[in-house]
Amino acid sequence: MSAIRLLVLGAVRQHGRAHGYQVRSDLEYWGAHEWSNAKPGSIYHALKQMAKQGLLHAHETAPSTAGGPPRTEYEITDAGTEEYFRLLREALVAYEQKVDFQSAAIGFLVDLPRDEAIALLKERIRRIGRWRAAVVEHYLPEGGPERLGHIGEIMNLWLHRADSDAAWTRGLVERLERGAYTFAGEGEPFIGVLAEGQENPYATGERHPEDDR
Repeated sequence: MSAIRLLVLGAVRQHGRAHGYQVRSDLEYWGAHEWSNAKPGSIYHALKQMAKQGLLHAHETAPSTAGGPPRTEYEITDAGTEEYFRLLREALVAYEQKVDFQSAAIGFLVDLPRDEAIALLKERIRRIGRWRAAVVEHYLPEGGPERLGHIGEIMNLWLHRADSDAAWTRGLVERLERGAYTFAGEGEPFIGVLAEGQENPYATGERHPEDDR
């Protein structure tokens, strides 16, 4: 399950309107290019595809800084907002070995009401437990991975990741129940996107043909 749609929709939504380079800069600022497929080509492709699907509305603005076609700014539509929250909720409860979908969801966690976020995270813990129970029907960690040869180390790795994920999620739930962070409806949210013209300290320095559009 790819995180790119959730990341791009969330970044555009936080800005209100944003052009491709702003979205790319935000995702690099969050380090998403390191833990997901949020590379420049994927970002621009996602923006165009979701505009075609009616999830984003494309506005042509002033000519680009490179003197080419007008720069395109994107604004999330009602359908895009619905898709964004569907993906966010799904990502918070889904347990899979890829970390990108979960990481994207944690980045947008505070867009939900606090009680709903906590409930979704508790559901995630329950699903991890069910996943773990299914794995140990075939692999008993107490027996050690060696009895399955080195392939047993794969299942050993999966179980360790599941246990670590569950422990981390329980800790997050405890922090949220104690009042950590500002959630939807509670006050001014944390601003996690770069302002127009703000330097990105984590920029990769790599240019993409659409960076100036």
